[in-house]
Amino acid sequence: MKNKPILYVVVPCYNEEEVIEETTKQLKNKMEKLIADNKISNKSKVMYVNDGSKDNTWKKIKEIHKKEKYFTGVSLSRNRGHQNALLGGLMTAKKYADVVISMDADLQDDINAMDEMLKKYSEGKDIVYGVRSSRKKDTFFKRFTAQGFYKVMKFLGVDCVYNHADYRLTSKRVLEEFENFKEVNLFLRGMFPLVGFESDVVYYERKERFAGESKYPLKKMLNFAWDGITSFSTKPLRFICLLGFIILFVSIGIMIYSLVRHLTGNTVSGWTFLSISIWFIGGLQMISIGIIGEYIGKMYNETKQRPRFIISENLEEK
Repeated sequence: MKNKPILYVVVPCYNEEEVIEETTKQLKNKMEKLIADNKISNKSKVMYVNDGSKDNTWKKIKEIHKKEKYFTGVSLSRNRGHQNALLGGLMTAKKYADVVISMDADLQDDINAMDEMLKKYSEGKDIVYGVRSSRKKDTFFKRFTAQGFYKVMKFLGVDCVYNHADYRLTSKRVLEEFENFKEVNLFLRGMFPLVGFESDVVYYERKERFAGESKYPLKKMLNFAWDGITSFSTKPLRFICLLGFIILFVSIGIMIYSLVRHLTGNTVSGWTFLSISIWFIGGLQMISIGIIGEYIGKMYNETKQRPRFIISENLEEK
């Protein structure tokens, strides 16, 4: 039985000035209640991670830090994207915490699910995934694409928790082991299952965004999904090889067909079929080269070994 662990709640923020005060209000109430119920230590805190915001987000975080004892923050030197900002927060928080919960700033994640997460942690679970109980509030397109993504990831052999985003509890020892993962191309929801240790899930109903705009429009969502696929599976490369064999067999059939047409004196009539075949195979070749190029590009980024995040300011050290 773990007794009163120090909890840090890591919250990545990018241009969240419209919602951060309400987020602070709700998280403050939750932290005070958890402390009063002796579920966490009074040294616990919420750590906002400013991901190079262009508005007054960081200014508000510093004001909150001065007024509220349970709130602190770090600021990245520039915008690095949600996954890098979250990683920066996790790696910083593990220095001070026994257990860390990560969540978004938009209040869509149900903060009351923290109670069940901490309960499972006290029972010996090192990772607890927050999983959406349903997607009824999503549009048909978003629901269809999201569910399709998880099915594709499973088909490609990626160990990914279905309907889980980045709302999760992780113990200190998980984060210490996670620090050994040096990937530059981050897909955290696929990386944490690789760490191992005992895990469990907590189901919750996802809410509407409290204020502001989503930081994940369709283009970013598609890029994120593609990064997840190409960072965790080489099956697309195998599909190219399989496709090559299929085209080889088809080309043999076309060759036999062409010889028969030639011998019967009907070569001109096959022009349409031949031109379509050339364009089709050419298109497949370009797609295949593009997929191979994507993997080569990722290897290029990995070999440079540039830092995934740079913290310019840490309020916890002031």
